[in-house]
Amino acid sequence: MTPVKIEEVKQSERHQYINFLLLADESEAVVQKYIHDGDMFSIHYENKVAGVMIFTFHSDQVVELKNIALDSRYRGNGLGTFVVTEAFKIYKRRGKRKMVVGTANSSIGNLIFYQKLGFRMVEIKRDFFKAYPEPIIESGIRALDMVMFEKTLTEN
Repeated sequence: MTPVKIEEVKQSERHQYINFLLLADESEAVVQKYIHDGDMFSIHYENKVAGVMIFTFHSDQVVELKNIALDSRYRGNGLGTFVVTEAFKIYKRRGKRKMVVGTANSSIGNLIFYQKLGFRMVEIKRDFFKAYPEPIIESGIRALDMVMFEKTLTEN
């Protein structure tokens, strides 16, 4: 794989990545609520911005992968797996014990992706997506519930 770079994004530069964030979270109003929280990283592949990740913090020991989005041209080649695995290493070094992530019940590809990375289902937040301004439909399924996953970072 061509070298991949992950770079931390300054607060003042985060809004230039809004279109990426909207690939993973369809509500701009919701994205605006967390765009300045936690850590944001841009993902570079072949010297081009391929995507972005945002991580927020639940406690001193728990980090949440709040948003990860890759341009469609960069999906399916292992880039997502690589950058999330790198994030495991970053946050383990920073003393985090656990990473959590949530995705919609209708996001079939994401449900598979997170489990392949070693995340385990731990909770379902019923009707989470009913609060969104517009219904989200994926693969003919309406997004209603948020499926929460977690991974212990001390595991290999």
